[in-house]
Formats: sequence, structure tokens, C-alpha cells
Amino acid sequence: MSALVPARVQHLARYREIATILARHGLGRVVVQLGLGDLVPFERGWFGHARRETPYTQAEHFRMAFEDLGAAFIKFGQISSTRADLLPAAYVAEFSKLQDAAPPVPYAEIAQVIQAELGAPPEQIFAEFERTPRASASIGQAHAARLENGARVIVKVQRPHVAELIERDLEVRADLAQFAARHTRLSENYDPIGLVEEFAYTLRNELDYTREGQNADRIRRNFAGDPALYVPKVYWQVTTPRVLVMEEIRGVKINDLAALDAAGLDRHRVAENSVRIMLTEVFEFGFFHADPH
Repeated sequence: MSALVPARVQHLARYREIATILARHGLGRVVVQLGLGDLVPFERGWFGHARRETPYTQAEHFRMAFEDLGAAFIKFGQISSTRADLLPAAYVAEFSKLQDAAPPVPYAEIAQVIQAELGAPPEQIFAEFERTPRASASIGQAHAARLENGARVIVKVQRPHVAELIERDLEVRADLAQFAARHTRLSENYDPIGLVEEFAYTLRNELDYTREGQNADRIRRNFAGDPALYVPKVYWQVTTPRVLVMEEIRGVKINDLAALDAAGLDRHRVAENSVRIMLTEVFEFGFFHADPH
């Protein structure tokens, strides 16, 4: 227990915050599970829940807890959304909602990150820069822009201070994993410490956008000449660990069947190409995109 004391003191406020969030959403999950939803109508705004007409489900309470807990927990939910082999469909559907939406960061804060990384504000680096983001996620958000040479690009900018917040939560998760390994039966079937360490390694790498750019370049080289796969160009002269600038391309989500049909795309051919590309990445190159959504 002594090994936990320093971390508990250092992150005491965060532990309290996590406990409060889990208690609120955990209470909701238990209420739904016991069939007492009519007695505790969270949909009416109880315990900080948003008001709406229909009752919340257990899966929704879990998803909302991850959203409230922040980036590290949202990423865990995103990873879980790809594990239909482990989770019920309702949970996969709810956790999938964590993939695309997060509250946007104000433009002024995004401009400060770009200034710190590239040495000048967006207006001096780009010919055009859209202040409203195209998308906002747990770690960063994407803005459309145009370079001085006329190229249309997407600028992915890391949220201010997100690295420090994630590092704090990774330390908290490591402490909890050590506690679980020593004082619960979880370690009989799982390796909680190893799972947290693997998650931490992956997430820390994700915080360095230069790695993402290098990975994109490597996949492009691997599939050079294959017309079924196109990887956007990385503009390295304006890319840093917290700012990634890539060529803008237009596409259709693979699960948007109506859009696929409207574009005249053969679903069978799309599925064949997708599977072939993934298998080629794994078995031929041993280097693959691990976030296929």
C-alpha cells in the first residue's frame, strides 16, 4: 500500500473527481439494471444528467462517464468500441459515439498552440485558415486551411495541456492497476498492470503527431502503385509533435451505405479492397493501421 500513497496525495483532487463521476453514472447504471428507472428519472435532469424524453440506458451511462472523465478514458472507450467480440452491441454502439465528437477548443487557444509550435499565428502561416473546426476529438481537433502554394490541407492541432492531463490520468490508472493486482482477484485472469502499460505506451505515441505523419508516409510507400488505397500527403515543413498538416481529401465513411450508393461505389468491391488492404498490412508488411474506423 505504501507505493500508492505518493500518487494518491499528488492526484487526490483527480481521485475525488473520478469517484464523483463514477458514483453519479454508476448509480444510474445500477438503477437501470434493477428496473427502477421510473423511480429515479435521470432523463429529467437528475444528478447532472441532460434533460430528455426517453430514459438513459446502462450503455449510455458508461459512455457519459467516459466523456466526463476526459481524454484518457475517452480513448479507452474508443478502443472498446472496436471489440464487438467482447462487448454487447448496445455498448459498441454507444462507445462508437466517442470516436467523432468532443467539445471544440476555442480558436484563440488553437492559435496559441500553432504559435508555440510554428513560431507564428495561423494567419501568417496559412493563406486561409477556418476558425470553426471540421471535427473535434479527445486529443485534438481538425481545421481546414490553404497553404501559400494553394494546396488545400487539414490542420490537426492538439488540445492545450492535453498531454499533461493524459499523463496524470495514466499515472492514476497505473496506481489503480497495481492496487487491483495486489488486492483483487482480477489478476487471476488478466494482467491489469500490463494492460495499463500497453495502453499508456500507445496513447503516449499518439500524442506525438510526427509519429502519425511518419506512419502515413510508411503506409504510402508500402502501397505505392495500388489504386485502391490513397494516403494524404504530409506537409512536413509545417508539422510538429502537436500540429499535423496533411493534404485534404474527400471521402465517404465505409458504414454510410446511402452515401456509398449515392457515389456509385460498389459495396462488394469496397469490402473486398478493405479486407485485402488490412490483410496485406498485417501479413505482408507487418505494419498496419490499428484504428480502422
